[in-house]
Amino acid sequence: MEKINRKSWKECVIYQIYPRSFQDSNGDGIGDIQGIVKRLDYLKLLGVDVIWLSPVYQSPNDDNGYDISDYFSIMKEFGTMSDWELLVSEIHNRQMKIVMDLVINHTSDEHEWFIKSKSSKENNPYRDFYIWKPPKGNKEPNNWTSFFSGPAWEFDKNTSEYYLHLFSKRQPDLNWENPQVRAELKKIVEFWLSKGVDGWRLDAINVISKVQDYKDCPKKGFGVYFNGPRFVEFMKELNRDVLDKYNVFTIGEMPETLPHHGEAYTDELNGFVSMLLHFELMSVDGGKTKWDLKQWKLSDIKNIMSLWQTSIIKGWNTLYLENHDQPRSVSRFGDDSKFRIESSKMLATWLHMMKGTPFVYQGEEIGMTNVKFGSIEEYNDIETLNKYKEALAKGVPKEKIMNAIYAKSRDNARTPMQWDSSENAGFTKEGKPWLKVNPNYTDINVEKALADPNSIFYYYQKLIQLRKQHLVVVYGTYKMIMEEHPKIYAYTRTLGNEQLLVVSNFYGESTTFSLEEPIITHSQVELLISNYEVDSKGDYKQFEMRPYEVRVYKFTNN
Repeated sequence: MEKINRKSWKECVIYQIYPRSFQDSNGDGIGDIQGIVKRLDYLKLLGVDVIWLSPVYQSPNDDNGYDISDYFSIMKEFGTMSDWELLVSEIHNRQMKIVMDLVINHTSDEHEWFIKSKSSKENNPYRDFYIWKPPKGNKEPNNWTSFFSGPAWEFDKNTSEYYLHLFSKRQPDLNWENPQVRAELKKIVEFWLSKGVDGWRLDAINVISKVQDYKDCPKKGFGVYFNGPRFVEFMKELNRDVLDKYNVFTIGEMPETLPHHGEAYTDELNGFVSMLLHFELMSVDGGKTKWDLKQWKLSDIKNIMSLWQTSIIKGWNTLYLENHDQPRSVSRFGDDSKFRIESSKMLATWLHMMKGTPFVYQGEEIGMTNVKFGSIEEYNDIETLNKYKEALAKGVPKEKIMNAIYAKSRDNARTPMQWDSSENAGFTKEGKPWLKVNPNYTDINVEKALADPNSIFYYYQKLIQLRKQHLVVVYGTYKMIMEEHPKIYAYTRTLGNEQLLVVSNFYGESTTFSLEEPIITHSQVELLISNYEVDSKGDYKQFEMRPYEVRVYKFTNN
């Protein structure tokens, strides 16, 4: 067998918790840390190894915790530092690990640094903690726009200058060019690492370095924001001064990265993150923006995934279909009605059998779906609300706007976790949920899933077990086959004398699988997993594939 560089973070499965929506323990309608503690045995049963916690720091919640006002405190709605310490202890007691979200491109406008920064222009050591520019004539310093709609600059009347905010106007960008800013951020990282954090998900990390001429963008879009001139330098400095002193791994969230970035940034010898979250697949059903709806093409999915699978040789991939910023995958890439169970299982298998570390977002393991709220007032997400206002002002028909929101709003993933069929899905017993529960919770919930041996939950459990049992799932080389097939995505994974054949039907109609390319010479063939009943002694070379069917065969040459 070829030499493999085994790492626990390559072999693990990561489960993302969005704390506000996971489990309310005190009846205020908001998920909290004690609620997470209550559900740890459920996650242990699922078999995940690492829990990634979206931000729980003190925040005014303009962007649901991604606007931090105090990095050293826990948000009161979520609990106390003692609650957090208990959570870490209980996670570690179950031989699991915890990854925290590190949001260090920007702070809240209520952070004390920003309050001091905007207090005056002269003799102010905090002024340069953020990015301030004078007006250009009577307009913003340049034409940069926010990811959340509108200009990326906000005017401050007190000092007659603009500050930069790539996200909400209440999320001013930090000035990483200032060494004092970097020194303060390192103290934050050190604080949490000393308290037992096992890794970091680095939020929007590749926008920390800005082009210093601050010229207009040559065209609409955000390309100028990413992978700036000192990005690599800043990241290597953070590693050298803090991260390398601890046995931790890092996940870089990096929009607008291509496979060659991924290979360089995650290179185990010369890179600076363990793995990165890219967005190429997440734009497969959008136009100029994510709100411009179009039907995805299987050929595009094949091209994107295969390129990343074959380009990352010295580094490492992440594998995900949904998270707190993305809609539900079964509604997006599968069928969330007639074939919800089958397509959920197919998508999970297709993804988890690829090379990289899989992520499971809360509720994905029971097949939670997108939601259609009746009015815009029922939505909470700032990106969604800003888009609605902007599109309405431009005269876009309300129906068209709402259809885009139904498909792409981040609130699709943020509806409360569906635990059982009682009121509010068991998310909160006494309180009113901060965001409405998806009405389908009486049919789709954990209690029902645990009572059904053929549920999506137990299927995920088996997928996770297979990853632990077969090194080829983790380390095997990837090769796509049948590239031109219009309905089937098929690929192999090969490690030493073992090979996997993964065959997925991405559509709700039957189709024929016929293997023309040779599989390695083998003395043993085994059906590892499938989402339909299959005759394990049947022909693996040719068979009829039912709607959203998936099969994984393992071949061994003794």
